[in-house]
Amino acid sequence: MPTGIHPLDALLSPAAAGSTRRRVVVIGGGFAGLRTVRALRDAPVEVTLVDRRNFHLFQPLLYQVATGALSAGEIAAPLRAVLRRQANARVVLGEVDDVDLAGRRVVLRPLEAGAATALAYDDLVVAAGGGTTYFGNDAWEPLAPGLKTVEDALELRRRILVAFEAAEREDDPAVQREWLTFAVVGAGPTGVEMAGQIVEMARDTLRRDFRRIDPSTARVLLVEAAPAVLPGYAAGLRARAGRDLAGHGVELLLQRMVVELTAREIAVRDPDGRVERIATRTVIWGAGVRASALGERLAAAAGVDVDRGGRIPVERDFSLPGHPEVFVVGDMARVEGPGGAPLPGIAPVAMQEGSHVGRVIATSAAGRPGPAAFRYHDKGSLATIGRARAVGTVFGLPLTGLPAWLAWLGIHLTYLIGFQNRLFVFMRWSISFLTRGRGARLINEPWDATGAVAAATADEDRREVAPAGRRGAS
Repeated sequence: MPTGIHPLDALLSPAAAGSTRRRVVVIGGGFAGLRTVRALRDAPVEVTLVDRRNFHLFQPLLYQVATGALSAGEIAAPLRAVLRRQANARVVLGEVDDVDLAGRRVVLRPLEAGAATALAYDDLVVAAGGGTTYFGNDAWEPLAPGLKTVEDALELRRRILVAFEAAEREDDPAVQREWLTFAVVGAGPTGVEMAGQIVEMARDTLRRDFRRIDPSTARVLLVEAAPAVLPGYAAGLRARAGRDLAGHGVELLLQRMVVELTAREIAVRDPDGRVERIATRTVIWGAGVRASALGERLAAAAGVDVDRGGRIPVERDFSLPGHPEVFVVGDMARVEGPGGAPLPGIAPVAMQEGSHVGRVIATSAAGRPGPAAFRYHDKGSLATIGRARAVGTVFGLPLTGLPAWLAWLGIHLTYLIGFQNRLFVFMRWSISFLTRGRGARLINEPWDATGAVAAATADEDRREVAPAGRRGAS
């Protein structure tokens, strides 16, 4: 083992440290990773879940954090609390630096001022998820944040609320319109739901909160390269969603490609090559997903090529080609469905993949025959557009309007982890439905702008500039 990298065996319980059970390391506490760990609860194995965050995040509701409908803590659950009663599982906080396939160990980066550490494994499950892709235009990220993490959601919430505040202070009508124009790129479920929520925030929640501007005049644009919104849905549902969005107040810019982004405008090109420039200060990116960079490093070590989305083509049991002890699931795995097209990177797919791999490892550890080949069971998908408006399918049954919206509410509450979170979210939604309010409309700032050290520095700056007659911060 290289100098400076310490094994983590000392952190195991005495019973686990001397155990002859198979050691299973799971990287990632998202939908796929957590389902894998839970599927191993009764297996004769010792499970170590590694994540750089100490919580499981329910990503489908992140957009409600970004629009002030929910708080981040209401859609996240501490991993240690989730696995408290699973005796054969432990949690290690850390970020994976490398996977040593030959030595069968996972190397973790130092935590704070500590040393790098390593975890030995007999079976490895890689479920590190994915992030936002800008299709080669990474310079756009600071101008148009995605929506994959809590930090993304809080930053988007800050930008949206600051836009209304800036418009309130602005005297120039043209600049006011820039601040009150919001562009959402990508009309998949995330983009559709985000656009609908911004409209409701402007027209319902904030309508009476300002004195100089009328928030209800805000423009919300939904930019999509495909001919219709929700490209993965059936044609009838796509058409219904488009009509509902337009009736809700969202302006649809279909068959438009983003070709340029600046701090004050977005440029889109139509099928005829014409470029339209739209003045806006707030752009939200929901147009693509790319697998974690860990996937590329793992694939290179195994001599496998990733696809355009950074996903690793895996074997039928989700193992890494040439390494039957390593499994890849979730957004990092390329798995083809019955029609030959890759399965989408959505939560239901990740959960079913994680559960399947857990069963594969559990049966192998117990010396039993493995489960049948994986087959994805599509239970349906739903996208909400606004108050009592949604579209989707549930077990093959197409739903629209109020029934779809109620089904969406029930399904999301069911899959949300933790009774307390379910209770709080249900209460929030009930109050919001009755009052049209949003209780989490806080404008956050970076820590270094609000910490005690920064505040003390600001006080010193004011004392220094005062004798010179310059105006200090108020």
